[in-house]
Amino acid sequence: MTAKKERLDVLLVEKGLAETREKAKRAIMAGIVYSNENRLDKPGEKIARDLPLTVKGNPLKYVSRGGLKLEKALEVFPVSVKGKTMIDIGSSTGGFTDCALQNGAERSYAVDVGYNQLAWKLRQDERVVVMERTNFRYSEPSDFTEGLPEFATIDVSFISLRLILPVLKTLLVPGSDCIALVKPQFEAGRESVGKKGIVRDPGVHADVLRRMNQFAASEGYTVKGLSFSPITGGDGNIEFLLHLEWGGEDGNGAELPEEDILRTVREAHETLKAKKTDVPE
Repeated sequence: MTAKKERLDVLLVEKGLAETREKAKRAIMAGIVYSNENRLDKPGEKIARDLPLTVKGNPLKYVSRGGLKLEKALEVFPVSVKGKTMIDIGSSTGGFTDCALQNGAERSYAVDVGYNQLAWKLRQDERVVVMERTNFRYSEPSDFTEGLPEFATIDVSFISLRLILPVLKTLLVPGSDCIALVKPQFEAGRESVGKKGIVRDPGVHADVLRRMNQFAASEGYTVKGLSFSPITGGDGNIEFLLHLEWGGEDGNGAELPEEDILRTVREAHETLKAKKTDVPE
């Protein structure tokens, strides 16, 4: 079966190797985009989605801009990855894993349903357990041969966190923290998602977060904090960072106060628009 194809400039953004399509085009035209050792110089060229891509001299601190999302979470939430075994659900290029390792994580299970997306430097890192072609929804404790995770990150697309959180709690060591990226475009009803898959309404953002807050607590998680991603998704959507704690099967879940949700949504719209990012009007 032939792999699906997409424009090169679009893929660079999707993989977190460029912030916008315009910046992706500039990098391509500058001759610094490669697949293995082959230079790719046509922004509109359609290539296989699973083709490995790199940007030479990439100034990003991490292998992808996804690392910036976890970086903020580690700054604003009272969590630490130092010395911990983590699971990176939806690892893709590996931005979250890279950030965690740079902050002292001992090991990372890089889990993704896709193949050949993880950055080469992480694939070569002995601290990284590569779990490609893995549908996390069917994961079991026995799959994690280097010890169960004590910290988790979730960055998935085209699937709701409602299908991830119930499985995750069967794998985590009690007392573990989780940073989940809430993507409204995959949580809201179809009628709330606008053109090009963008959710524009702050009211929809608040509703998505409210329902996710309730769901996580009903699954036994304590919702400890909420913030917003410092950058928008590749399609321009505002995304949110949810801090959860799993206390174990005997623990009771707890929700975050409503005012925290409303404040975070307001700050997200004000801050990201002030930065003149591609936040939808």
